[in-house]
Amino acid sequence: MLPLLGLLIFVCTALCGKYPEPYYGRFIGQLQEFAHGIKGAVYAVDESTIFIKGFSYDGTGPDAFFWVGNSPRPSPEGHIIPYPEDYVGREPPVLGAHNNTNIILRLPMGKRLRDIRWLSVWCRRFTVDFGEVFIPPNLEVPKPRILPEFKRLAHGLRSDNISILDAKTFYIPNLHYDGAGPDAYFWVGNGTEPTPFGIKVPNEMGSLDPLRGYQGEDIEIQLPGVLTVYDIDWLSVWCVQYRHNFGHVLIPKDLDVPPALGQTKISTSSTPRSSPTTNCREFLDKRLQVQWTMKEDLIQVTLSAKIREDQYVAFGLSGAQNRAQMAGGDVTVAFYDTVTRTFQAVDYYMSHTAQCDGKSGVCPDERIGGRNDVVLISGERKNGVTTVVYTRPLQTNEAVNDRPIPSQGEVNVIAAFGPLNSRREANAHSITDKTTEDIRIDFSSYDDNDCTGNLYELTSFDGPKPWPASRIIGETVFSAKIGPTGGKRGYTPITGHPSWGIAWYINDLLIPEITVERGQTYTFMVEGGDDSTNPAKYHPFYLTDSSEGGFGQKSEKEQRKQRVFAGVAYNHDGYAYPTATGRYCEWVHRSIDKSAEKETFQEFFETLRLDCEPGAPGVLNWTVPMDAPDLLYYQCYTHTNLGWKINVVNPGYISQQNGENTNGAQSAIPSILVSIGCLSAAIVARTYNVKSIF
Repeated sequence: MLPLLGLLIFVCTALCGKYPEPYYGRFIGQLQEFAHGIKGAVYAVDESTIFIKGFSYDGTGPDAFFWVGNSPRPSPEGHIIPYPEDYVGREPPVLGAHNNTNIILRLPMGKRLRDIRWLSVWCRRFTVDFGEVFIPPNLEVPKPRILPEFKRLAHGLRSDNISILDAKTFYIPNLHYDGAGPDAYFWVGNGTEPTPFGIKVPNEMGSLDPLRGYQGEDIEIQLPGVLTVYDIDWLSVWCVQYRHNFGHVLIPKDLDVPPALGQTKISTSSTPRSSPTTNCREFLDKRLQVQWTMKEDLIQVTLSAKIREDQYVAFGLSGAQNRAQMAGGDVTVAFYDTVTRTFQAVDYYMSHTAQCDGKSGVCPDERIGGRNDVVLISGERKNGVTTVVYTRPLQTNEAVNDRPIPSQGEVNVIAAFGPLNSRREANAHSITDKTTEDIRIDFSSYDDNDCTGNLYELTSFDGPKPWPASRIIGETVFSAKIGPTGGKRGYTPITGHPSWGIAWYINDLLIPEITVERGQTYTFMVEGGDDSTNPAKYHPFYLTDSSEGGFGQKSEKEQRKQRVFAGVAYNHDGYAYPTATGRYCEWVHRSIDKSAEKETFQEFFETLRLDCEPGAPGVLNWTVPMDAPDLLYYQCYTHTNLGWKINVVNPGYISQQNGENTNGAQSAIPSILVSIGCLSAAIVARTYNVKSIF
């Protein structure tokens, strides 16, 4: 229902909004013709800009210009409006012929519409008015709109008041964001708050790369395609992979902002595109470039992917409208076959996301009774890039396995990387190697090109060298706070799991492995947040046998697959709730994420500062059962993939290690005492069997 609801909201906004489409600004009037075929509808774009829709003039006047003034009627007491703006010389050229041309005029010398009474096409030499329109007194012109700042929810996101400069442009002053979100973008959509059913907005450079860090920068971003601010309800910074809102601002419905100049709805040129040029889109962190050309009833596609020799690249139609969905998808799987030393392009249908069993799953069409409608044209592998060119009919005769490619209009597409199995078929891919956002392509388009770089120039996608995992052994009291994941050096390379930008810090170490003894009691001072209305800062702590966590977001059936050891209780109705909550403390970046620059975690840790909200830590006391398995995990109740391992050993094991503790208790006491307050610090002191100083 949600995608349908979002679509209905979008359609209603576009069709039922305040302004009809296309919107050119406040209508002033039609140019009144006196000579030389003058025609055109005149609009006030903003205080100093005029738009003429469908301007016509035969061009035969000897000394004609666009002319404005403040006299009762057009007269020599006026001023030239320079046109075109990019003219070269001391004075703009004499106005030439125009036939139904759209024209943008900017008033000269700081003048505003309230300073003039009329616009004319005026001949200076003979002081003749060829055509005119009068500016209505007290004309209310569209103006930029000032909004509140971004709501501050996660990753240090903040700004000053955001402005809507025109129907497609946002001005975001003093933007701060730590850049640690793994898949974060500017994101817009419909509804009362941000949802996964949104649309990416390019950054200030026009790129759809995941957002970098910002340190108080002033930027402008523009809505893509035909989208305008009248079509959306919010602007946010959103993590696509984890469906998480870092902060947003709502768009009011009573907007009266200037139309976008020189984009989509307003064009300063009436010249149509006459010949196709390159179509190219980038996917998967710019590791995949897709180029296409429609040729009558065929589509020719070139896939260029930065992948290993033993991997495939898949591209094709999504299994669902308005979102990325692998199940039901119709894709081409392309790869280099290292056995036969040939390139392959194979038609696949995905009934489910499981591996093909010969009847269902991610299967070549030929293996499930269909045929391969993809024709390989060529292939090349160079400098780590696999390039495959193939064609496919727009329409096939396989109603079950193949989806039609529309000859006009947008369609949702998906892409993925993954390993090949022993049958040289597509195997499972990781969550970071597939598209998860709503991406649409009009395969009949011309010059749809957002490809910005050369794949051969990309650095290795293996990333910087990971930090070694930390370990804690011999301690019985632990502080649990939230902190950044350390980018490509931290959480993901240590655990093999994807991250969404934050993780547990235990005793100020990033997801260390903890060793505990059966029968011993341990205390966790939890500072993951206690405000359940703010999911970005609500991370109850619990202990489980699940390497993923997220008990609270699981169904009852999925919950039964986990064994919980502490941090979860049940009410009288049998519903689970977390018990280990406390104030929110987070290690945040002092500026932007510098994990890629720091060779050691210790160096990286020095770039962080501790930010704690008022309140006290939660306390979780846990006595390790004698029948506890050898491997457990500390996790977040509300989100997946924040924690890591607890190694469970038999009584006496730790004391036998003869000083092999990698993080001694004495060294850990000071940081704990500072961060958890007097009462809790006294508990720590007693646990370490040292004299309390309180």
